[in-house]
Amino acid sequence: MAQEINDGNFEELVTKSGKVVMIDFWAEWCGPCRMITPIVEELSKEFEGKAIIGKVNVDENPGITTKLKIRNIPTLLFYKDGVEVDKIVGASSKPAIASKLNSLL
Repeated sequence: MAQEINDGNFEELVTKSGKVVMIDFWAEWCGPCRMITPIVEELSKEFEGKAIIGKVNVDENPGITTKLKIRNIPTLLFYKDGVEVDKIVGASSKPAIASKLNSLL
């Protein structure tokens, strides 16, 4: 299951983890977000132990959302060594997302 990332644990799980991290910024009311949720959950199982796959509910975590200038959802951010290195805005396919993750490992 994808890990919940929030305003309180963002630093620890993303910028200080030293791992590859993918964050799905989403909201309950967002149709395209619901479309990629199963993909994100599958990837969280497939990349367990290799990368952190997390989700940020934009309605519940305005601090992170504002700080990272998330304007459209779904947005997937990719981090390596605590630094944002890639981004996908909008719904995407599982192979495209997995490819980005694999390229960072």
